[in-house]
Amino acid sequence: MKKIFFLIAFLCSIAISAQSLGYNDLGVLFSEDESNGTARYRGMSGAFGALGGDLSSIEVNPAGAAVFLKSELSFSLNFRNQNITSDYYNTINMFEEDYTNLSQAGAVFVFRNSNSKWTNTALSFNYSIARDFNNNWAANGNSNFPTFIYDNGFTDDGDDTNDNLYLNSDGQNFRNFTNGKNDKFTFSFASLYDENLYVGASVTSHDISFYQAISLQENNNDVNGNSLQGNLFEELSILGNGISFNLGVISKASDNLRLGLSYKSPTWYDIVEDFSDENGNNGFDYSLRAPSKLTGSIAYIFNKNGLISLDYSNRNYSNINISSNVDFSDVNQGFSTDLKNASEVRLGAEMRNKKFSFRGGFHYQQSPYEDAISSDHLKGYSLGLGYNFGNIKFDVSYEDANRTDIYDFYPQYSEVNQTELEFDTSKITASITFNI
Repeated sequence: MKKIFFLIAFLCSIAISAQSLGYNDLGVLFSEDESNGTARYRGMSGAFGALGGDLSSIEVNPAGAAVFLKSELSFSLNFRNQNITSDYYNTINMFEEDYTNLSQAGAVFVFRNSNSKWTNTALSFNYSIARDFNNNWAANGNSNFPTFIYDNGFTDDGDDTNDNLYLNSDGQNFRNFTNGKNDKFTFSFASLYDENLYVGASVTSHDISFYQAISLQENNNDVNGNSLQGNLFEELSILGNGISFNLGVISKASDNLRLGLSYKSPTWYDIVEDFSDENGNNGFDYSLRAPSKLTGSIAYIFNKNGLISLDYSNRNYSNINISSNVDFSDVNQGFSTDLKNASEVRLGAEMRNKKFSFRGGFHYQQSPYEDAISSDHLKGYSLGLGYNFGNIKFDVSYEDANRTDIYDFYPQYSEVNQTELEFDTSKITASITFNI
């Protein structure tokens, strides 16, 4: 059997477009926030917009910083187990990875003033991971659709009779690897007015580091027993920084009822991108505007026995925009037509018994893609436990969430199916908090 090996990207008989993430996906990736933060916050699925009193809650509603009665220092570790299942032409692959990181670290400083109606003022700083990009998965199967032909000598001699046409597919293999993260640093100021109204503002800086490597191998054969193997390898590296601001209020509607409202501005990123494949390197700079976010919240507090809280957020992903000295008009039109308004609901509850706290929550996040199906929406639940030692508090939480997605590693061929992906993510977060 005669074997011929070559790089797909060098063939003039096909036009391969990028298999790495497109700008629609990158825009969504840099706009979404993941479920990271303190264990108390995560144990209630992040439903803290009308509650405050937690360092991670300040990132949702900065007015929550003024709810603190004492200055605090907090650190959180996150342990993530990621299961990714791929289905490509009924061939199933499963990949499982474990990741550990410092998901949160911060402090809040409280100042009391009994001589003014602004009785409680707080300054806070918090670090957290907005998005962890570490993932690894692969797909293989047989589409029975070869995507290239081969002309002897890589020349077009005008004579079709001497062409070897590799029109039989023996299968495709695709591998995707990503790593990096989107770090957030949030500085907040908040104050309590007349014991009824909490107001706050914050500024958040982002630091993006993203890397993706993909490899694609296709095996074909002709009717004469010859085989042909094509290979494609691409790397995408992105570094960026961004800034946004957040405004929020929390109102004591009654002794037990709390209402919250917050507005997070668009995040303005400056991005440096470098792309490479077998044809060489290509790099340029651009600015990305991620969409704003509006969150309304309500919470009911059962005196010292517990509480229940609900957050609703909305973000219009079709407003994502890229500007550069390169023409991105088609990309921006893609944001407008392919993406949409997406809602997010977080429900959480806490029950207290002496020094113990028991928590639970539910989280639903709608997919921002216009053609999304119901399973593409993120759905998850959480459980948590806390113990108050006095000047030290220890909390732990467990979360499980799942969603589906698709990946098209032959975007130029409608005849080839997309890979179906299923993500099952579980997280354990442990936090320790000190009164200072």
